[in-house]
Amino acid sequence: MLDKSKKNNLPKQNTESLLSKWKEMSEIRHIFILAAALILLGCGGRKQTNSAGGDPTSSVDFIGLFPPGNLPLVFGDTVFLKTPAGKPVTHEVFTRFVPDSVLKKVFGRGKPVIHPLGRVEVRGRETYLFARLTAGEKKSIYVLCFDPEERYVAALPLLWPARNSGNTQTLQMDRKYLITRTVTRRNSDGSSSDGRDVYMLNADARNFMLIMTDALEDRPTELVNPIDTLARKNRLAGDYTAGKMNLVSIRDGSRPDRLRFFIHIDKHNGDCLGELRGEAHIRSANFAEYRQDGDPCIMEFRFSSQSVSLKETGCGTHRSLRCLFDGRFTRKKDARPTGRRR
Repeated sequence: MLDKSKKNNLPKQNTESLLSKWKEMSEIRHIFILAAALILLGCGGRKQTNSAGGDPTSSVDFIGLFPPGNLPLVFGDTVFLKTPAGKPVTHEVFTRFVPDSVLKKVFGRGKPVIHPLGRVEVRGRETYLFARLTAGEKKSIYVLCFDPEERYVAALPLLWPARNSGNTQTLQMDRKYLITRTVTRRNSDGSSSDGRDVYMLNADARNFMLIMTDALEDRPTELVNPIDTLARKNRLAGDYTAGKMNLVSIRDGSRPDRLRFFIHIDKHNGDCLGELRGEAHIRSANFAEYRQDGDPCIMEFRFSSQSVSLKETGCGTHRSLRCLFDGRFTRKKDARPTGRRR
């Protein structure tokens, strides 16, 4: 016969056991939830590829293909000398998230090879993507913009000079998210000239705006002397130079006591440019002076057997503001007999 005290305690023991097991399961469930949350946080932001590991299926995946970069972000010509690390983005994938018309503007019906270069995220705002695109001789860096909801906004294609053009180019995004394209040209006289275009995003208009430009000056690389064919019988007549692009050319004047002249200066890598042409009066054996009614410029010429020295007064309307015509120019040896060339 079963003892009454044990009989009464049995249901209570079973209940306590069930409650204990339920608490253990609840604790395990909470541990799994916490672990899952920590894993998600550990992924640290943007997803790199879709769950299947194949082509991107969302704009988030597409943006994740571009490696993060730090500002200022700079790309130069060397980006086209070797293939970037990582797999290229196929034309099909690219045009899934960026309008095909963006490519046609530069490459027409061609399908360029597209390599991700970098990504810049503006917290709470837009994301910029930089891509290298090549197709034969055509080369370009594209700047793409996506809004905070990962939707395409605008594209800025920047063509790159051909390798044999003699020009070099850099592209920079600074800490104010301004994009500067700089083209540098090496001139034949050894100097260089720069041109710059600065762009910024106009989010309301959904495009990139050109906000400032500093044009690459079309500076002459060969100097043309407009009075070269005039007679040079006067003993002071000849060409005096100070480098390839700085010339004082002296020729016979309209009268025996006058000298025609042409002066061209190009100094300090193009920061100092000037030209003056006219007729100077011979005041003494080795001194001539230019003065003309209506022109405040006065130019003095002091000759020696091998040079001429210039000294100007008030000639600012004929040259850059930050330089002078003043200087010494060495006489070139005559390459042909004196007199008018036929």
